[in-house]
Amino acid sequence: MPRWLRSLVGALLLLEGAAALSFLHHRYEEMVQALFRVQSQCPYVTRIYSIGRSVEGRHLYVLEFSDYPGIHEPLEPEFKYVGNMHGNEVLGRELLLQLSEFLCEEYRRGNERITRLIHDTRIHIMPSMNPDGYEVAAKQGPDSNGYLTGRNNANGVDLNRNFPDLNTFMYYSGEISGPNHHIPLPDNWKSQVEPETLAVIQWISSYNFVLSANLHGGAVVANYPYDKSQDQRFRSHRRTVNTPTPDDKLFQKLAKTYSYAHGWMHRGWNCGDYFADGITNGASWYSLSKGMQDFNYLYTNCFEITLELSCNKFPPEEDLERQWMANREALVAFIEEVHQGIKGMVSDENNNGIAGAVISVQGISHDITSGNMGDYFRLLLPGTYTVTASAEGYQPQTITTTVGPAAPSLVHFQLKKDVVRKPLERKNSGTRMNNKALQKKVVPRATRLGTRR
Repeated sequence: MPRWLRSLVGALLLLEGAAALSFLHHRYEEMVQALFRVQSQCPYVTRIYSIGRSVEGRHLYVLEFSDYPGIHEPLEPEFKYVGNMHGNEVLGRELLLQLSEFLCEEYRRGNERITRLIHDTRIHIMPSMNPDGYEVAAKQGPDSNGYLTGRNNANGVDLNRNFPDLNTFMYYSGEISGPNHHIPLPDNWKSQVEPETLAVIQWISSYNFVLSANLHGGAVVANYPYDKSQDQRFRSHRRTVNTPTPDDKLFQKLAKTYSYAHGWMHRGWNCGDYFADGITNGASWYSLSKGMQDFNYLYTNCFEITLELSCNKFPPEEDLERQWMANREALVAFIEEVHQGIKGMVSDENNNGIAGAVISVQGISHDITSGNMGDYFRLLLPGTYTVTASAEGYQPQTITTTVGPAAPSLVHFQLKKDVVRKPLERKNSGTRMNNKALQKKVVPRATRLGTRR
């Protein structure tokens, strides 16, 4: 079935089962009640957990949907949505609460599309990464909310400028053929980040997320990495330069999936800005340092984009239903994008999973690694690829495979133990740099404080 037809059928299924939902702004206590209400209504496919606390002690709650909540099933991908990173950008928070209610209700109604999605995907939804900032913004409300009021956390820090700067390290590392994935963190990174940022970093280090989006406001566009320009001469928002990742075409496709399923994002003209197809490379818009989406790509296996969803950062309640109808299909369709490319098991000759095996795709200079059980997930566009799995102590294995437009291709690797050889003596040439030396050499630079992402 053609992709456009599958999308149309999926949208009709959602319309058929659309349930009446309340469209209100939720303060922290009300948000928590809404999450636990969903969990009580769908107890067998949901779980609530906290990844930590905010500066003022509020829990950073996550609602999980899965047919086996709390358990990673081999070959089942992990997906996440993060909302309200900026406390005054509230639409994403409300949309994720609506999405949670919708997934639960449609699962109970027997909606085939939603049932399949929950059975085949482990979905994690965090409505608010910055609950303290939200409370500041909510005290003023949508009518008198300042453009920056409540944006930062309780310590006055912009959380989307607070992740370790791995871009600078990666840009320099590329010049000396250094690592292109899972770039190590500086030794003192924990002392440089806020409690909310620390909680998210530990969270994404604990789950093998494959695909993600973080929801913002102040524009209407799907933004994809890199956010930080490689050319430091173009750090001003007035002078921009496109800075693509090795997976640029894939990221463009992911962004278009959301923009074209959205009610009007794909039209391009929104909020006084124009973005072709409703998408943009982050650095091409303006350079942003220490952002969350670049960090996901450079430190984990996760491909993340940033969704700017409304011109008004704190829309009035009467606009929430219209916004939900514009985003509902896009939110579901984007989750489905986690099921593309290749996936499989990396095991030894005794069929034991090998964790941390490196999966390399010829022609794409960005690798991913297998999870704790030995399963891996590599998002790819349709095409033919040469893929290599390698792990310390094992002989690498290379397989050529073809990826189709629908379900991911299963590509398993079984690695043989490497023959133990006596290591050769090497003279120190003095030309290689270890990670600590490289980190000391690369000094992150401050960038301007943006008002959107």
